[in-house]
Amino acid sequence: DRIGNFTMPNGGVKDTNKRWAYYKFSAGELPDEYFHPTVPVDKWLSAKSKEKGEAVLTYADDRGFENGSLAVLKPVSKDVELERIFGIALYMIGNVLPFVLPGMMVSAIFSTVMRTILTAFLAYVFVLYFITHAIFSPYFRNKYKPEGTKGTPPLVTNDMRSNQYLYTERNIQKYLSAQYVWPKSMHRPAMENENAIFSIIPHGVAPLGITAYPLWSKLWNDKLCRWTASPVVLKIPLVGLFMRKIGYIPAKTRNIHEALTKREENVGIILDGIAGMFQTHTNEETAYVKRRKGIVKIALRAGVPIVPVYAFGHTSAWTVVVDPFGILEKLSNQFGASLSPFFGRFGWFLGPPRRVPTTVCLGDPIVCPKVDEPTQEQIDEYHRKMLDGCRKVFDTHKAAYGWEDKKLLFV
Repeated sequence: DRIGNFTMPNGGVKDTNKRWAYYKFSAGELPDEYFHPTVPVDKWLSAKSKEKGEAVLTYADDRGFENGSLAVLKPVSKDVELERIFGIALYMIGNVLPFVLPGMMVSAIFSTVMRTILTAFLAYVFVLYFITHAIFSPYFRNKYKPEGTKGTPPLVTNDMRSNQYLYTERNIQKYLSAQYVWPKSMHRPAMENENAIFSIIPHGVAPLGITAYPLWSKLWNDKLCRWTASPVVLKIPLVGLFMRKIGYIPAKTRNIHEALTKREENVGIILDGIAGMFQTHTNEETAYVKRRKGIVKIALRAGVPIVPVYAFGHTSAWTVVVDPFGILEKLSNQFGASLSPFFGRFGWFLGPPRRVPTTVCLGDPIVCPKVDEPTQEQIDEYHRKMLDGCRKVFDTHKAAYGWEDKKLLFV
């Protein structure tokens, strides 16, 4: 058969069947009791879903997965769905609050209308916060806690790896029916002793496919994965705090280089950044990456491989309002945070994403030699290899996502 269910040889993580070219991990189907840092990776790879007893890890030969099989939206329980609806709405408003609140408060001093709008706005934020933190937070922390745990576990601790197992990230995997696909060259034990840079496109409004944080620190090796974000985002109250607690670092050369070399950690980046959310086209996917060469220089200096990644579904979760003059795009890029309005599920302004299947596909690692001072020619060469890798990932799996007629363009 072209596709099969995975059976672990002797309970280990190594697949000895050389026939299989691609592996697919259905993160949303992983049993809840396995979503803990103490559970070894071999249990993840040999797990079966609670509902139908299907293998969480499946595989395909070099023809890839069947058309449409990577775009299946699974049913989700109402408690998970409601938590994500309100939780993501709060997260989204939390990202823009520091930028819009000062101006609203000043305007409210001189305008009765603005005072009314400000009052309604703050009431909306309070309701979202109360529902999320007073109701859903204790409910899910108790629901997902390991057996034998007494009391309600804390939301975050001083252990960064454990913090990546937040209930919110568990729920987003279910909400989006998140799946992760990788080639034989990434399957254990291929990358067990190597840290890597995961270079992902496209950004979309929010790159929700990356938020299965434990996977990036567990599936391909045991090295903690540190995601990058704009420094201004990491300074946002509450939002920035939680991001730092789960391992985010500023998207700066020094921070990335230290994570790769001094701590030998994985690093994840969204290659097109904020600019990527404005690349909205119907018949083609567009990635703003032609000038994004800094990460290649970092990879060469550190001597670590770059793993090209394409996240199907990122550009379909929200609708972005793009002004014809590009003013909001320029301001967003300047501030390092989105200032453009967008609409999500139910037409909700700054609301939760639509329930679209999100499938994150990894490509073959681009092996980078260690070069203390890379030349521009070397940077250009490996940047070209990285983009070729992204295109190969897209073309390999687009039909399985139902996008056989779409093309990927680099700008």
